[in-house]
Amino acid sequence: MPQFKDIPLVTEGARARSGEKYLTPQGFTAIRDGVKSRSEHGATQTPRKPPWLKARAPTGAGFQSVRALVKEHSLATVCEEAKCPNIGECWNAGTATIMLMGAVCTRACRFCSVDTGNPHGWLDADEPQNAARTVELMKLRYVVLTSVDRDDLSDGGAAHYAACVRAIKRRNPHTAVEALTPDFQGVLADVATVVDSGIEVFAQNIETVRRLTHPVRDPRAGYEQTLAVLAHARQHRAGLLTKSSLMLGLGETDAEITATLADLRAAGVDLVTLGQYLRPTLNHLPVERFVTPQEFDQYREAALALGFLECVSGPLVRSSYRAEQALNRNNAGLDNRGLAT
Repeated sequence: MPQFKDIPLVTEGARARSGEKYLTPQGFTAIRDGVKSRSEHGATQTPRKPPWLKARAPTGAGFQSVRALVKEHSLATVCEEAKCPNIGECWNAGTATIMLMGAVCTRACRFCSVDTGNPHGWLDADEPQNAARTVELMKLRYVVLTSVDRDDLSDGGAAHYAACVRAIKRRNPHTAVEALTPDFQGVLADVATVVDSGIEVFAQNIETVRRLTHPVRDPRAGYEQTLAVLAHARQHRAGLLTKSSLMLGLGETDAEITATLADLRAAGVDLVTLGQYLRPTLNHLPVERFVTPQEFDQYREAALALGFLECVSGPLVRSSYRAEQALNRNNAGLDNRGLAT
């Protein structure tokens, strides 16, 4: 990662702060929260959040139980790594999104707080069985699997990803699996490897509108690349549901949102989620606006008019939020009208 080579390494035993380089237990270096510190450049403060963005603190017996399982089986969850505001609600409901292939990503998207580094091919050989046991212990009927980008692997980790799906299916044959995958650098054969593993839903997030793709996403990601991946997944296996997600509040216009939804629909995407971008640290991109609950309802109606099977849309919605309810045709049970304005 050449953009990080001049950052000093945090001494052994010290906890790295956001934007600092540290040594992982596997022996390679990474950047905490994924983005180099911008304090020397006078990073702008985040404006006060509106009342509809308040989330409950993660507490409760269900939350503690899921956290214990994740720790016991050495799994990383996107719930924790991405600082998801819904972690308490989801974990108390006995659901979670499992993040595969470690907690260090080879990319450095400026919206994401997952640590960045080069794992140099490291993989946990026990992860497929650990993931399968965790799904069994949690008695999940629907599980979302996601992962960091692994550009250091020749297939982007597709074979390992597929091995995790197959292990889960063998041990939990009645569990539906949604795969929220990397773009595998646009290599369609690697996309097919995951699609053929037995998943019910294939997801790849386009994240933002075409104009803002860079600088929001890492240079190795791409708007057209994501559309091509989604289109290939849908074409490769009949009956497979495909899904994508957009963050709002990064400076996009209504016309750009509509255009992006139209592009996703043209690629055959069935399901889409819309949520508010929340800045993880001051080193990340600032929030340009807070989208109102009423606007989220309007965007949902626009998506449904384009032919999506469902659009789950709301301030705290994330791509895997209430994923098992996506086909209920009721905004996954969300009622934005009840949120304070």
